[in-house]
Amino acid sequence: MLSSLGIPYVVMAGDVDEDTQPEEKPLDYLERIALAKLEAVWSRLLREGHPAGASEGVAAVLVADTTVVIDDAIVGKPLDLADAVATLTRLVGRTHTVLTRYLIARAARGAQPLASILAARTVKTEVRLRSAGVEEVLAYAATGEGLDKAGAYAAQGIGAFLVEGVMGSYTNVVGLPACELVSDLRRTGLVGIFPTVIAARVPAEL
Repeated sequence: MLSSLGIPYVVMAGDVDEDTQPEEKPLDYLERIALAKLEAVWSRLLREGHPAGASEGVAAVLVADTTVVIDDAIVGKPLDLADAVATLTRLVGRTHTVLTRYLIARAARGAQPLASILAARTVKTEVRLRSAGVEEVLAYAATGEGLDKAGAYAAQGIGAFLVEGVMGSYTNVVGLPACELVSDLRRTGLVGIFPTVIAARVPAEL
């Protein structure tokens, strides 16, 4: 998503336990996991310095987590093929919610992650999957496309054949809400006129 927007970045994984806690609500879960990811990446930056590929340093840290919710319950990544089938069977013919929580923090050596947060936002999208028979559900699950995705489907892939409607940010369903993210990057001064390539070609008299 960041590549398609032309925003330079490097990936720096943070080791975080993403298991839910007993009776934890989806919004509480997302806030906890996003903050845990920020703290994990922050610790790596302090310990290891700027990652390879960031020769000019790191201006900010972006972390995000996306989850699927139905009946006020979190639907995570399937454990295996059988679990993917069970998850899809639960979602088809119904509307579910996709939530993404992201944090943007200014990377400043010596600062604390909480005090460095420039933007924190949770974006909500409603997705309706059409009714589907057992054969369709089994055939799609067998593609393996959704085995590493919350909700066991990929709206940007073969799974699009099940997506009947989207209310809200489509890119949020894919995993990162582009419109909201760019708005926050601009608001915080991390990017200027956007998109920069197009802006550079606009005649000055305009």
